[in-house]
Amino acid sequence: MKLRLDDVDWKILSELQADGRITNVELARRVGISAPPCLRRVRALEQAGVIRGYRTLLEEKTLGFDVTAFAMVGLASQAEADLVAFEDLVRGWGIVRDCWMLSGEIDFMLLCVAPDLQSFQNFIIGELTKAPQVDSVRTALTIRHSKDAGGAPLELL
Repeated sequence: MKLRLDDVDWKILSELQADGRITNVELARRVGISAPPCLRRVRALEQAGVIRGYRTLLEEKTLGFDVTAFAMVGLASQAEADLVAFEDLVRGWGIVRDCWMLSGEIDFMLLCVAPDLQSFQNFIIGELTKAPQVDSVRTALTIRHSKDAGGAPLELL
């Protein structure tokens, strides 16, 4: 069931998505309500599952992670047990930062971040292709990151 949100809720979500560290007082000022009801609304949005959490975005290259790549994975079987088993494996691989199950020729798309090309290759050869469910792996190294919008496109609603 779709949650009913009013204009103030949408403004709160927009502001928090742009800056998750904003204070409640500043958030309330920007959306045009006082701080106590603003905090209640944020808590209600969290409890309803609209707000999944908060995180700090790090600049990988500054920290020494020079390789960002995608791995497109095909599994030998698309039985639910095999899909779940692969997803469980993925959760244990730190190099994999995002994982999406897809429809079509590719079963999973993995976003990987590694310190260098050798580390990425070691992961592909030593772990990913050896996973029992994996039938095929194609990789693509990124050249540059052209857009990082993140979150939901609230402006489309």
